[in-house]
Amino acid sequence: MDSDGRCPLPRGRHHLTREQVSASQRERLLQSMTEAVGEKGYTRTSVADVLKRAHVSRETFYEHFADKQECFLSAYQAAADRIVGVVHEALQAADAPLMQRFERALSAYLRELAVDAAAARTFLLEIYAADPAAAVLRIGVQRRFVETVTALLVEDERFRTLPDPQFACRMLIGGVASLVTGKVAMGEHATLPGLCAPILAHVRSLLER
Repeated sequence: MDSDGRCPLPRGRHHLTREQVSASQRERLLQSMTEAVGEKGYTRTSVADVLKRAHVSRETFYEHFADKQECFLSAYQAAADRIVGVVHEALQAADAPLMQRFERALSAYLRELAVDAAAARTFLLEIYAADPAAAVLRIGVQRRFVETVTALLVEDERFRTLPDPQFACRMLIGGVASLVTGKVAMGEHATLPGLCAPILAHVRSLLER
């Protein structure tokens, strides 16, 4: 294992397939991009920064990605898929009360961001430092959260009676994103789980109006 915690490919001859080697290299590049951007910011991060962390050659980098932006967007998508997956997994207990499932999902989301400052900055802040295509990607990810949470909340008749349940959910997700982004921007990512209780109280107020 490297000093940075990564497991490099074995030296010399090994029994890994070409596909396994390629997958390992790509994973290391994505993680290194996330860490470098989280530390230095997107605009100040260079391909050389990523290569140094990933311990791969420049030639290998360009076998996987056309440029820095493509690598960054791929790293963002990987982080987004992981976080969305965590939320979906937390919602799987179908026999649990609605608000309990919502609390599990929200807690899982906040914990996931709290434990990885670099991923949190990449996911919430640095995505806007790239070109407009990056912002569109971020909007698409946020739409996935809206669809997931809406599907949960509409199980409650009180939520369905709101004038526009989907719009209400968009405001809720937008508000959560704003609160979380503010914490991360201030370097307070470790305090994110503390947002769970007030957010839950607000959602309950919508249902109990």
